[in-house]
Amino acid sequence: MTKVNAVGSIEAGGTKFILAVQDLTTKEVIATDRIPTTTKEETLPKCLEFFKKHPVDALAIATFGPVDINPDSKTYGYILDTPKPGWSGANFKGFFEEKLNIPVFITTDVNGSCYGEYVARGRDNTKTYLYITVGTGIGGGIIQEGKFIGRNYHPEMGHMMVTKAKGDDFDGTCPFHGACGEGMAAGPSLKARTGIPGEDLPRNHKAFKYLQYYVAQLLYNAYMTTRPDVMIVGGSVLTEDDLVGVRKYFDDLNNNYVATPELNKLIVRPIVANNGSATLGDFELAKSLLAD
Repeated sequence: MTKVNAVGSIEAGGTKFILAVQDLTTKEVIATDRIPTTTKEETLPKCLEFFKKHPVDALAIATFGPVDINPDSKTYGYILDTPKPGWSGANFKGFFEEKLNIPVFITTDVNGSCYGEYVARGRDNTKTYLYITVGTGIGGGIIQEGKFIGRNYHPEMGHMMVTKAKGDDFDGTCPFHGACGEGMAAGPSLKARTGIPGEDLPRNHKAFKYLQYYVAQLLYNAYMTTRPDVMIVGGSVLTEDDLVGVRKYFDDLNNNYVATPELNKLIVRPIVANNGSATLGDFELAKSLLAD
């Protein structure tokens, strides 16, 4: 197969797929597209058309989950049981390997974002990096010594249980656990609580205080388990101003038990611009396939 000196990225989300191609010589992004997430029968062929028009030597996919990331599994690279209609059992990795005849790396969307932040922050393998996204759902990924934590299964940090805030009688939106972190703090919880979409709520509404508290619990649980050096909070639900509250609640939960870095350096927003952490991560993961 003729080498084209480019790598590709698919960031597969619940509402859209973000596609991109990077030239390996110039490091410039030379092609992009956004495709609505509908059925796999519609969405995957549209992605394929893009990469046939813009060929790549290797491709990395950062996808919504759950996804089988175990290389020894018979369903490696498949979407597992998901509430997204028609996507359960989709052979995501195999589809592009077969159709494009190139190596394909697959991981979760948050793992891809975590890897992008790890790259952008200098690939320091003496540090542990945690990335959590708060959006339609909540997910997290961790990189330690340059490798993802979770070989056979990926983390499900959004489904850690949380303790309800005083005065909060909300039952949660998670169909499996009710009041887990995702059920209490993901974007849909705002409308479920108030009847008003989160983007239309004033930022001083008490619902955002609840979200800050529950995200702080998730971060504290993860911190006490893996002791990351930096915890990056992505997604569209929380802002930089919200992180002030998250840090305060985190500090209250810790109650001086363990020493931490300065919290404004420990709990931060992504440094990759324009929500591009996953795309950057994918480019680098695709390059690793070529190096191998």
